[in-house]
Amino acid sequence: MLADDGTEEVHLIQNTARLEVTDGDEVRAGDAIVEGPRNPKELLEIKGVRETQQYLVEEVQRVYRDQGVSIHDKHIELIVRQMTRRVMINDPGESDFLPGEQVDQRLFAETNRLLVAEGRRPAEGRPELMGITKASLATDSWLSAASFQETTRVLTEAAIECRSDKLIGLKENIIIGKLVPAGTGMEEYRRVATHAPDYRPMDFYSSADEEQDLAEWLAGQAGSGEEAFEGAYEAEVIDLAGAMEVPADADEVAGDV
Repeated sequence: MLADDGTEEVHLIQNTARLEVTDGDEVRAGDAIVEGPRNPKELLEIKGVRETQQYLVEEVQRVYRDQGVSIHDKHIELIVRQMTRRVMINDPGESDFLPGEQVDQRLFAETNRLLVAEGRRPAEGRPELMGITKASLATDSWLSAASFQETTRVLTEAAIECRSDKLIGLKENIIIGKLVPAGTGMEEYRRVATHAPDYRPMDFYSSADEEQDLAEWLAGQAGSGEEAFEGAYEAEVIDLAGAMEVPADADEVAGDV
């Protein structure tokens, strides 16, 4: 292979490998020259995160399609996103990161944006590709990580670092018995106010109240219910009678016809 600067490069392949290129083809960095799976980590280093994510989704989908199973891409994309959401810090710059630390991609981008806006030197890092197990343990929630694997190690590190869990994900909220932050469990839906002017709280009988007699309480509930029902019934009868009233000049109108 000839590079752009005219130098010749030699790439060794297996004898049984089938080439995907022929003489005269133009090959870019990261393109496959033989059939078969590619190394995702090399693809991540050369092509970037988005190209690696698309490749992983296509490879997983190919396995399921060969078995006649149809799965929407979004389910696989969620897993792949978790596998590629970490960045390894090479040079912390003027940030608070440490060399060799793995941080979330969004936190890395937001921190660098603030540093550039302040005229300071941003941090440098490279994207990391983690396995499913490692990605699950690398979550920011120590509750979620401890419930998955290596519980002793996760709890020990969380105690040493005095970490706190902000309960952002679904799993950690389920563990402590809170509403999951999705759908009606989200914060903005908890502040929804309803307008019900005729609402009256329901009365409950308590056996702890010795002065309250159960028979009298039931009789009072039945009486209040009957009064409400009778009032509604009388209102319906009055409305119906008003609708059926015949005007005084109805006979004259009929005679003229």
